[in-house]
Amino acid sequence: MLYIVLVLVLAALGLLVTALITASSLWAWVSIGLSVLAGLILVADWLRRRRRSAPPAAAEPEPAPAAEPEPVSAEPAEKPAEEEQTVLIPAAGDLGDPAEPEPEPAPVEAVEKPAEADDETGADGDPGEEETPAADIAVLADLEDEVVVVDEHPRYHLRTCIWLGSRDTIPIGVGEARQLGFTPCDRCSPDATLVAAHR
Repeated sequence: MLYIVLVLVLAALGLLVTALITASSLWAWVSIGLSVLAGLILVADWLRRRRRSAPPAAAEPEPAPAAEPEPVSAEPAEKPAEEEQTVLIPAAGDLGDPAEPEPEPAPVEAVEKPAEADDETGADGDPGEEETPAADIAVLADLEDEVVVVDEHPRYHLRTCIWLGSRDTIPIGVGEARQLGFTPCDRCSPDATLVAAHR
């Protein structure tokens, strides 16, 4: 097809030159006609190629039937499975080999309590201190009545005190015991008993 167009264009060019040389308008009109014919052939060839390359027109799809609206449920829509699965990342410092056993806590060493801080009801604990009025303290300072003390224990007692049990006792005057820093036992109440005996 292109060869025909090329021949027609060359012929139109030759006739145009001839029309100029001979000054004849007939050859000029024939040259114009051949040029128009070559142009029409080119347009026809272009349309034919376009139809070949274009895909066949697809049939128009039928309109889908209108979907019925879903009933509105009072329950909230379920979340996608991806949102339901939450991965918990352990905080820094919590990561570790699960096969490794957890370290055992260090044993807490028992701190010995001073004798005065021991439980009053314990077998080795000291009893509480008897509260003595100031007037009775003045009376006790002059008394020489005997009380007993236990070595390394801060209280003084009457010999009948149940706390003494089988402990080794040291006899001492009540005034001297107070001067040495001993305090009265609240179980046998030596201060109240001695003051009441001297009044």
